[in-house]
Amino acid sequence: MADGADFPGTDGDHAHDVLHSRVQSYIDAARRHGVLLLLDLQPGRTDFLATAKRWEWALEDPWVGLALDPEWRVGPGEFPGQTIGSVSAREINRTAGWLARLTRDNGLPEKLFVIHQFTDGMVPDIRKVRRREGLAMVQHVDGFGSPADKLATYRNVAVPRKFTMGFKVFYDEDVPRMRPKQVRRALPDVRFVSFQ
Repeated sequence: MADGADFPGTDGDHAHDVLHSRVQSYIDAARRHGVLLLLDLQPGRTDFLATAKRWEWALEDPWVGLALDPEWRVGPGEFPGQTIGSVSAREINRTAGWLARLTRDNGLPEKLFVIHQFTDGMVPDIRKVRRREGLAMVQHVDGFGSPADKLATYRNVAVPRKFTMGFKVFYDEDVPRMRPKQVRRALPDVRFVSFQ
């Protein structure tokens, strides 16, 4: 997993990988508890495919899925946390294609593949993202704020005919915080809800 950071690091990409040993401990815990682990990539100035390939060893595990966080995918001269990043459908398709081949070639069960989004500009051509056999593709709408703000964000960016829909609830940033039953009532298309 790469995490967008305030400092560029030795390669200047503004992303810093979590220790492999720590990720392995998360994989081990996921297996013990029968849950999925989702590697969330925040690659800074590196592209998603190059970042995902660094985690091939973890993604070969049947308990591990992949999430792309375009907010933290910035261009040259841009800085994570100062600019809301973006990614093209082409880059998403290349990354999803690679993961689908990895899944097929290793005889793995369907993998969770999540695309975070809270503005149109984060994935301006999201309708060009292709579905891939072997991947459960989720558009995860993750804006924060009041329930009205969150629902407006969802309605603005959601593409439910193309993806399984996801929704994020923030413990600290959402005031008041939506409860699971509220999310279900307001957004019946949502099948993946995360809490952060």
